[in-house]
Amino acid sequence: MAIKFENREYTELLKIISALSRLFSEGKAPYMNYRIAENIFCRAFGAKNLARKDSSYDATIDEIGVGLKTFLLKSDNSLEKVAEFNSISSTLRELKGKKLAIEVAKARNSRINSALRLYNVKEAIYHCVGRKDGVLEVFENDYLKVDLGNIKMLKSTNSNIVKFEDQHYEYSYNISKSTLYKRFTVGESSKIEIEIVDDPFELLLNLKDDLFKKEEAESFDYVVLPLYSTQSKSREVAEKSGLNQWNAGGRQRDYGEVYIPNPADIRNKYPDFFPSRDTPFKLEIPTGEIFEAKICQQDSKALMTNPNKALSEWLLRTILNLKEGKLATREHLDYLGVDSVIVTKKEKDYYTIDVMPVGSYEKFIDPERSIQAT
Repeated sequence: MAIKFENREYTELLKIISALSRLFSEGKAPYMNYRIAENIFCRAFGAKNLARKDSSYDATIDEIGVGLKTFLLKSDNSLEKVAEFNSISSTLRELKGKKLAIEVAKARNSRINSALRLYNVKEAIYHCVGRKDGVLEVFENDYLKVDLGNIKMLKSTNSNIVKFEDQHYEYSYNISKSTLYKRFTVGESSKIEIEIVDDPFELLLNLKDDLFKKEEAESFDYVVLPLYSTQSKSREVAEKSGLNQWNAGGRQRDYGEVYIPNPADIRNKYPDFFPSRDTPFKLEIPTGEIFEAKICQQDSKALMTNPNKALSEWLLRTILNLKEGKLATREHLDYLGVDSVIVTKKEKDYYTIDVMPVGSYEKFIDPERSIQAT
């Protein structure tokens, strides 16, 4: 397939960063950290960087979802990681053979569908930077859901590995790592010759005066909020509050009546992050749509929108894909691999919101404890 994303700035940035490979490696192949490659791509093409949100896509641009891959290219096809399923690994370990392959494929497709809805993606592509001796080879693969109706099992010499294919690509699932790999194939490509600088340290020392004159990059405050009850030791979603507020008793309630918990730990550690209770502010979702939101309820424990149904349509219908009357559960969050949201303050009374992977709230509120727990 023809390469969709290439321009001069992108090529030059790849060359410059690759020239500094001796900072990290003595190998003949250029060294390119995947985070750097993601940042270069987003800068060169004006893409929205989703890499740290653990979405199925690493970036979006003009309603195109992009999976960005950077890896050592030893041949014209390479098996690379495309998804992890740690949150449902115990369930998957109960299955074997084709049943396991089908369930992994279903979980993969569900997460892709969730990302499609979340970021309003109309088409998707894998953009790959393959590293070879003295060369970067840029190529692309179609980003497709697994064709569930055409799964065929492949032989594996390792009992820990389940291999299968559909009519498009080959996949391999590592049971112990709960990780799915896809075979990437090099078709039409763009080869970028790389000259690696022998002593990049000396080069950087010569540039130090210019480097330190630069202003610090603009940063934004943010908090991570859970989509479950922090009062529950097992991190369950409360049946009659939070995402399931519509299910509470006491009066007739609308299915759109929901809120995102604003726990005491957040309120105590970041008391000035949100405006005061019942003060409206703008809240932008990933598609660019803007809601009117506020912190409300007793003790300022809830983040809601006005109308409240706007939040439920985005969160329960678009992201979690729940029908009206269907309870949000811990199991469903784990299946989709999300259980938190990140709220970022861009300016006074203007915030953005996006979903975050399982465990993000714990890591945010207590990084040391979450690291020890892993």
